[in-house]
Amino acid sequence: MTSSARRREPGPEAPGLVDACAPAETSVTEQPAEPAESTTESGVDWADLPNAVRVRLAEIAADAVGEITPIDIPPAIRPVARFAPAKRARLGAGPLLTGLRTCPPFRAAVTEWAREHRPAVLDLTAADPASAATAALLLADGAAVHYLELVRRRETDAGLRAERDTAVQRAARLEAELTRLRDDLSRAEGNAGQVVGEREAELEKLLKRLREQGVRLREARDEATSARADAEQMRVRTELERKSLTADRDRERERADAERTKARRAEADAQAARQAAREARQADEVRLALLVDTLDGAVTGLRRELALGGSGPRPADLVRGASAAQSAVGRVADPAALDRLLALPTVHLVVDGYNVTKTGYPDLPLVDQRERLVYQLAALAARTGAEVTLVFDGAGVVSVPSAAPRGVRVLFSDPGVLADDVIRALVTAEPEGRPVIVVTSDRAVADSVRRRGAHPVPSAVLLARISRV
Repeated sequence: MTSSARRREPGPEAPGLVDACAPAETSVTEQPAEPAESTTESGVDWADLPNAVRVRLAEIAADAVGEITPIDIPPAIRPVARFAPAKRARLGAGPLLTGLRTCPPFRAAVTEWAREHRPAVLDLTAADPASAATAALLLADGAAVHYLELVRRRETDAGLRAERDTAVQRAARLEAELTRLRDDLSRAEGNAGQVVGEREAELEKLLKRLREQGVRLREARDEATSARADAEQMRVRTELERKSLTADRDRERERADAERTKARRAEADAQAARQAAREARQADEVRLALLVDTLDGAVTGLRRELALGGSGPRPADLVRGASAAQSAVGRVADPAALDRLLALPTVHLVVDGYNVTKTGYPDLPLVDQRERLVYQLAALAARTGAEVTLVFDGAGVVSVPSAAPRGVRVLFSDPGVLADDVIRALVTAEPEGRPVIVVTSDRAVADSVRRRGAHPVPSAVLLARISRV
């Protein structure tokens, strides 16, 4: 062991070393400021060393500071020497590298220690470029620049290879995801084809049932036509018989009184014939009524089957230039007539809210008007069992009640939509044949819902009815 690398007891530092290597005492936890010039005489930029070289230099210096003499250690690195050996390189890497770069005596002491204790780290012919670069830096060899360039190039190549491997793995994942998506698409197409086949089979069944119902309907129509013809023939025969009997009666009256008994007998025969004719006509009418009921049942069954199939409009429904005839619906003018309508099965009562409240109690605030009408209609619904829908204009309504009494559906028109249009839409949505009552004093609304088959009722009639609930 040489005198420079031999461990000695602490003593007074050499003034020259302190002045050259440590201008001021620094804390270990605070990184010393980098000098303005970081390039050594060999042309190596110590501030831009590759990470592998920095780690090796820090490890060698950390091992050396525990054994070299304190006089060779700059003041800034002495706290590092007091660290546990396992922590020196990790916690004191900055001061150690700064000392190697800025203090040639410290670097020479570390180099001498490495030559005596770890000569392998000073091997300039090492196969690893990082090890060779570390040795060149410690020995201040001019080839250090080339070794560092080789290390940087290998680190760059390793980074590029890592990026390439990451890209390859990502491409593989994307390829697997694409394969999975293609499989899912194939399964979805197969399921869609199966569903289409099932729907086509169901449609074929419905068309078959429709054809069967059409045949039954035609047969019922033929039977009804035949029954009407038979009834007409019977009426003609009866009329002829009546005329014939009347003529016979008139001739009998012209006979002499001597033949009165015979005339009365003829009259009795005529009465019997008329009775028989009436009975025959009644039997024919009953038969015709049964046939008509049969026809109506067939039509109803056909409509039900068509409703199950969800069929839409027919081509004839879309022809323009003509309108279907509308049945005439009378206007309800008194509470008794309203009660008769409310007694109909499955009746739907639609009420124009503000039209009624402003007719009955206009002095109340709108909130109180709505609440009063809602609870009156709830009592009416509970008594009659009718479905009740109450429609208000939504414009200007600040707060909408969250719930209504049982039996009353309360609707507010959306912004830009009139309550009158909501009422017309409610009437249009009901199936044909269901009794619908619309309470409003608006003539335009009443006329439009009447054309749709609903029964318009003035607001005053409803107010008179609910006042006695």
